[in-house]
Amino acid sequence: MAADTSSHFRYRLRRDSNAVLGWLREMWTRRWFRWLGYLAIAGLLGLALIWAIFARDLPSVDQLRDYEPPLPTMVRDGEGKPVHSYARERRVQLDYSEYPPLLVRAFLAAEDRTFFQHGGIDYPGIVSAIITNLQNDGRPVGASTITQQVAKNLLLTNEVSYTRKIREAILAKRIEAALSKEQILELYLNEIPLGRRSFGVQAASRAYFDKDVDQLALHEMAFLAILPKAPETYGRARNAEKALARRNFVLKEMERNGWISKAQRDAAQAQPLGLSESGNRAVEQVGGYYMEEVRRQLIEQFGETAEDGPHSVYAGGLWVRTAYDDKMQQATAKALREGMIRYDRGKGWSGPIATIEADDQWASRLASSFKTVDYADWRIAAVLSKTGSEARIGFADGSTGRLPASAAQMGYRKRGTSAFVAMKPGDLIAVAPSGGGSFSLRNIPEVSGGMVVESPHSGRIYAMQGGFDVRLSSFNRATQAERQPGSTIKPFVYATALDNGMTPATMIVDGPFCVYQGAGLGTKCFRNFGNSGGSGEHTMRWGLEQSRNLMTVRTASQIGMEPIVETIRTMGIGQHEPYLSTALGAGTTTVERMVNAFSMLANHGRALTPHLIDYVQDRRGKVILPRNWRPCQGCNKPDWDGRPMPRFAPSGKQLMDPMTAYQVVHMLEGVVQRGTAQRLRDLGVPMFGKTGTTTGPKDVWFIGGTPDIVAGLYLGFDQPRNMGGYAQGGSLAAPVFKQFYQAALADRQPVPFTAPRNIRMVRIDRRSGRRVYGAWPTSDPKASIIWEAFKPESEPRRTIREEEIKPSKPAKQPDAPVQQGGRRSDADFLEDRDGII
Repeated sequence: MAADTSSHFRYRLRRDSNAVLGWLREMWTRRWFRWLGYLAIAGLLGLALIWAIFARDLPSVDQLRDYEPPLPTMVRDGEGKPVHSYARERRVQLDYSEYPPLLVRAFLAAEDRTFFQHGGIDYPGIVSAIITNLQNDGRPVGASTITQQVAKNLLLTNEVSYTRKIREAILAKRIEAALSKEQILELYLNEIPLGRRSFGVQAASRAYFDKDVDQLALHEMAFLAILPKAPETYGRARNAEKALARRNFVLKEMERNGWISKAQRDAAQAQPLGLSESGNRAVEQVGGYYMEEVRRQLIEQFGETAEDGPHSVYAGGLWVRTAYDDKMQQATAKALREGMIRYDRGKGWSGPIATIEADDQWASRLASSFKTVDYADWRIAAVLSKTGSEARIGFADGSTGRLPASAAQMGYRKRGTSAFVAMKPGDLIAVAPSGGGSFSLRNIPEVSGGMVVESPHSGRIYAMQGGFDVRLSSFNRATQAERQPGSTIKPFVYATALDNGMTPATMIVDGPFCVYQGAGLGTKCFRNFGNSGGSGEHTMRWGLEQSRNLMTVRTASQIGMEPIVETIRTMGIGQHEPYLSTALGAGTTTVERMVNAFSMLANHGRALTPHLIDYVQDRRGKVILPRNWRPCQGCNKPDWDGRPMPRFAPSGKQLMDPMTAYQVVHMLEGVVQRGTAQRLRDLGVPMFGKTGTTTGPKDVWFIGGTPDIVAGLYLGFDQPRNMGGYAQGGSLAAPVFKQFYQAALADRQPVPFTAPRNIRMVRIDRRSGRRVYGAWPTSDPKASIIWEAFKPESEPRRTIREEEIKPSKPAKQPDAPVQQGGRRSDADFLEDRDGII
C-alpha cells in the first residue's frame, strides 16, 4: 500500500514538471516572452555586478547600534563643577528625547521633510537631482536623505562621486532596516558637522549662540538647520545676507508643513542672526599649568587619540574629578606672577618673546604662534614697523596700534655677549593699552619659578603654577624643574638627628667647621651666610629657626650622612649623595616633592601621594581610575540613622616617627615666630615654614603652611644664575606665600597643630635649652620661656642649681649675631648654603 502511494507521488511530480517545462518551451517561442526573460537575466546580472562593485566591502551597519563617537574629556573641580575640557572638536551627546521637537522639525524642513515617510531613499528627489546634474557640468547635486547623511558621516568618506552616492544609498536601506527613525535622527543630530569645530547640534548651539538646545528661540533653531548645507559659508559674519535668506526659507518650509504658524514665522524672520563671537562659555577653561599637568597625566595613563584606546583624552569622553580649587589657583598664580614682576622691576626690557616674519601675512602668523598672555590687561603684539617717533604694532585679530618712541627704541643686552639688540619688526612683545590707540611696553619677567598648594591630610593638590603663563612656556617648573632646595632640606637633617638621640634643646656649636677630604682635595671649610664664623653654642631649635649652616653640618657630621640621605629618600625628596653639602641643600628636587615632604611632616610622618586627579570615569560613569576604587556604601543615606558619625581611619604608611615629625613642625613654627620667616608672623595663625637660598644666590625658596594647607615655591632663572646678593628666601619667596595666604585663606578659622600621643610639652629656656620652673611662656614670640616638645624620657632633667633654674637674660644672647663693621646680620636675610668653600 505504501509502495503504491510513493509511486503515485513520483508520477504526479514528474508529470507536473514536464507540464511546466512544456509550457516554458511553448512560451519561449513567443518574442515578447523571450525579451522578458532576457531582461530578467540582465537584471539579476546587474544586481550581482552592483553588489560586486559597490556593496561587497561596505562597512557593517551593526556598528551603529553601539556607536561611540569621539567625545572630549571634561574636567571638574573639587566641588564637581565643570571647569575645563580637552577637545580638538566640539562634541556633546544628547538623547533624542532631549532635543526640542521644534528643533527637530527645523532640520527636517531644511534637509528631509519626508524623513518619516521614506525608507531611507527619496526617489523623487533622486530623479530631480539626476535631471539637474545632466543639465550642468558643475559639482553634482545630491538628493541625500538624513539617513544617507548618517551613512556618509559615520560609515563612508566625503568623496564627491556617483560611486559614493550608490554606496550611500545601499547603506541607507540597511540602516533603515537596522535602526528606528528616532535612533537615526539621534545619530544625525549628534554627529552632523556644523562649523566652528562643532559636531552635533548641541555643540553648535553652544558655539554659535552660547546656549543649550532647550534655550534656543525659533529663529536660532532655523539658523542651525541651514548649517549642514554649507557651515563654513553660513557661519561667517560676512555671509550674513545669504544666511538670512536660507534661514527664512527654512521658516517658510516649517510653516508650509504646518509646524509653525504664520505669526511665528513672521516674528522669527524679523530677528537678526544674533551669532555669538565668544564661543562656548559653559566650560570656563581655567587652570593653566594645573590643567596642563592633568592632561599630561591622563595622556600617560590612557593615551591621546582614539587609536590609543577606548579611554583616550581627546576621544574617550572621560569625566575627570580633580582637587582643583579656583580661589586658591587664582591666588597662587597672581602671587607668584607678582613676585616675579617685583623682582624684575627696574631691570629693563629682557627682549622679545618670539619672532615672526612681519610681512602681509603677519596676523595669521601671529595667531598661529599661539602666543598669548592671561595677566591683567596685557596682550601679545607683533612689531610691524618702526619710525623715528613710534612703532606700529599688530594683534592676532588683525587690529593695530601704536607704541611710543620711548618704548620703540628699547633693546636688550644679549646674555653672554656685549651686543645690544634693538627692538625690530617681527618681534613679539607684551603690551598694555594706554588710551587713544596707543600701548605701553610690558616685560615678561625673565626670572621664573613654580608653586604648589597641597592638603597635608590627603595629598590632594589644590593649586599649581609652573611659570608666568602656560601659553608662553608649557614647561611646568612646579613638577619638572629639578632645583637645589637650599635650607628647606634642613628640617629633614634635624629630623634624623631627633631619631638618633638628639632633642630640640640639644646644644650645638655654631662655630668653624672644616673637613679633610684627602690629599687630592685638601680641607673643605663651611661657613654661615654672610661669611659669619659662628656665634657660640645654641639649641637645635635656634639653629633651625636662624638657618645656621655651621650647626647643620656639625649635626650631620655627628650623626652621619647615610641616615640623613635615607630620610630624604624615604620622604620622597630624591636620591641624594651622602655628602655634607647635601645637608645644606646641594642635591636637587622639585617643588612638588618638597611640598609633599613638608605635608607629611604636618601629617605626623604618614605617607602622602601628591595627586591632582581624584578619580576618572568613562563615558558611562564607571570609575576607571584609581584601579581599585570602591564606592562609599551608605554615604548617600537620606537621613541620619542615629549611629555614630563615620570617620576615616588614618591611611598611608608611617614613614617617620610621629613624635619626630611633630617636633620638627613645632620648631618650624619658631621659624615663623622669630626666625627667618618672621615677616609671616603678623598673619596671626598657627603656621610653620622654612626659607631657603641656594649658592649664588641662584634660587630662593619658601615652604610652609597651616595644619590644613601646605604651600611651597621657588623663584629662579631657568638657566640658573646669580639673582643678586639681596635675593633671599625671606625677602622674595616668603612674601609670595604671604600674598597667597591673604587672598585665599585669610577667612579660614585658625587651627592649631596637634601633638601625637606621648609627646611631652616642657617649659624651657629657649636660649640655653634648660628646664624652667616658676615661670610660664607668654604671648611674646621672643620671650625667653617657651613650650618645647620632647619624646618621653628625653626632656631636660630636674636640677637644684639656681643658675640652671632661672631663665637666661635676653641681653646676654641675642637671637642672631649683631651687625659688625657695617655688614648685614644673619637675621636680616635668610641664609642657606651660600658660600660653601
